[in-house]
Amino acid sequence: MNKQFKKADVVIIGGGVFGCAIAYYYTRNNPGQKIIVLDRNELCNAATSHAAALVTKIRAKKSFIPLSLETYQVVAEMEKILGESMDMKFCGVIHLAASEARLAELKELMAIAEEFNQAAHYISPEEAHQMSPWLKTDEALSIGYMPDEAYCDPYLLGTFFSRCAKLQGAEFIQGLEATNLIMEGNDVLGVHTKEGDIIAGTTIVASGAWAPKFAREAGVSLPMAPTRSQYWITEKNAIFPVNSPIVLLPDAQAYARPEGGSLLFGIRERNSLSVSADVIPSDVNDFSFSPDKGVQDLSEVIDRLARFFPKVYDIGMKYYVAGFSGYTPDNNLSMGIAPGVNHLLMATGCVGAGISVSGGVGLAFAELAAGKENPYDFSAFDLQRFGEVDPFSPEWLERCARARSTKVSG
Repeated sequence: MNKQFKKADVVIIGGGVFGCAIAYYYTRNNPGQKIIVLDRNELCNAATSHAAALVTKIRAKKSFIPLSLETYQVVAEMEKILGESMDMKFCGVIHLAASEARLAELKELMAIAEEFNQAAHYISPEEAHQMSPWLKTDEALSIGYMPDEAYCDPYLLGTFFSRCAKLQGAEFIQGLEATNLIMEGNDVLGVHTKEGDIIAGTTIVASGAWAPKFAREAGVSLPMAPTRSQYWITEKNAIFPVNSPIVLLPDAQAYARPEGGSLLFGIRERNSLSVSADVIPSDVNDFSFSPDKGVQDLSEVIDRLARFFPKVYDIGMKYYVAGFSGYTPDNNLSMGIAPGVNHLLMATGCVGAGISVSGGVGLAFAELAAGKENPYDFSAFDLQRFGEVDPFSPEWLERCARARSTKVSG
């Protein structure tokens, strides 16, 4: 063991939205306890800041919903603490079904909204087009609308968590890398850094795309793969009102939301890219996600989108954004107590929903780190549900990439 640099009750590897959220809840619920968050770069500078940031509550995967509901509650709580607005955009969500399969899914989604006491009703194609003038609705069999859904600035959400956590006593150390876990038999005792060791009662890995490497050190096969998520932002145009709703187009495997007079949209490419955590540089901004900025990927599937957004061929593309999400073959989160070792928690595998579920994830891991019961049912996210896997193997990476390519929900 090297020289001791610091000691804490909890140390978190990774200062993205999950790490910052955990720090917030832990300091809120355990005053006087010491928590340290490490990030080798800047807080919320990797996957968090690259997210499309749909904070959708109602999903087909009902295990996500309580986590997202908590996100809405905690945003209001943090706004009171800081005396500032996070400027959540409560624009609602349009769900458009244009096939019998998607129609059945929409009916189920509307029933789920009712089950969770969330506002939802059907609207006409004309109403949907009035809300989103770019949207072509003549193929719609049914359109659902959930008025209370929102999107946000993901960096702002992450920094709200970190600022409130600091006010409550959390320590954030930026520019310092956790190089390795400190292991003693099956016990994780903290992390090594170039400044010395940080000894902690509980270590939480919330390092996103790099999480499989830390898990490997502890002998844990983490069932997720760093998988590219990408989206485009158009030029500004009058057909994209700033207050228009989020639009989910499962028949096109696409989503869209307003972005300051432009349209931000994403669509599942035919061949998603999953890579080994071993090849990702320490600064994700140095990774080449697409040499042509997604042009080839978009060209292969643009016809699907054009069914509902015909002007996509004419509107210029101003920005291309890409980052990593932790995907799994079943598109469920992968997180919880690390099996076979002590004092290690894995807050990982966001499957593109990290911003939305961040409140619930933060609360869950704060409670687990304090030795309390998880307030949520994480059985669908169990780290051993796929059996023994090699998360660095080409076969596993392909399974996770295929899961993203075939995903139809938001």
